[in-house]
Amino acid sequence: MREAAVEVQDVVVRYGDVTAVDGVSLTVPRGAILALLGNNGAGKTSLLQVCEGFRGPDAGSVRVLGLDPVAGHDDLMPRLGIMLQSGGVYPWATAGEILRLFASFAANPLDTDMLLDRLGLRKFAKTTFRRLSGGEQQRLSLALALVGRPELVFLDEPTAGMDVGARQTTWELVETLRADGVSVLLTTHLLDEAESLADHVVIMDNGVVAATGTPAELTAAAGIDLLQIRADPALPLTDLAARLDAKVTEDNPGEYAVAGALDTEAIAAVLAWFATAGAQVTAVNTRRRTLEDVYLALTAGAAR
Repeated sequence: MREAAVEVQDVVVRYGDVTAVDGVSLTVPRGAILALLGNNGAGKTSLLQVCEGFRGPDAGSVRVLGLDPVAGHDDLMPRLGIMLQSGGVYPWATAGEILRLFASFAANPLDTDMLLDRLGLRKFAKTTFRRLSGGEQQRLSLALALVGRPELVFLDEPTAGMDVGARQTTWELVETLRADGVSVLLTTHLLDEAESLADHVVIMDNGVVAATGTPAELTAAAGIDLLQIRADPALPLTDLAARLDAKVTEDNPGEYAVAGALDTEAIAAVLAWFATAGAQVTAVNTRRRTLEDVYLALTAGAAR
């Protein structure tokens, strides 16, 4: 069985007296997408720099495609695609020139015209990098990360500054990478992006891992936060509210909402109360918490 694409074990990164990454462990399986989430300053970019081999950890270990990313940097780089948030290109060169230059570094590059077409950059091929919009620069940076046919791609905020159409195109391209067996480690502030694309999610908060799992596991663990019931109108809700750690309202005649952290026992208690009240229940709906709900709950302290 092949080794994981990325294995991070108890990694620590310090800048003087500041600990940016404090004992983080994670694994990116081969052919999978892992989304690394966290507020600004959570340690995501520092961890990426260690995985990319641009700096060594102050403690812990990292293996990338089976290699030490620092000691094996020269052997590893041709196998990686790295999309930076900014920089790394010649601002006075055109988009087409930059892409062809990066393609010349690879042993078996992708067709540059295909990438220009796929990412909607054909009409900007003769535009200098400095004159591209932020979203266009992002699309070019993604093309540069992919042109060398990498086994593993690091994407740092890949859709920042993109419009809706370009973002959707990028999502489709990332999904194609996974289908082709390419491993992806991405950071993003877009929770719907992570929920849509990622096989695994790691949420960082103040340099540590606050939660990890698949999007489905994380949202399932968070539970139900809204129960909607349609029944006879004008029922006395004071007694029901007193039994629950939740808010109970009748938003419209006969349309009740119970909002709060609701487990199976709480939902059963609500339905039992309606039965005891002799109410005719005609509809029951639930809303499970989203990945955004989970993220906000875990990083609320950092946001404050």
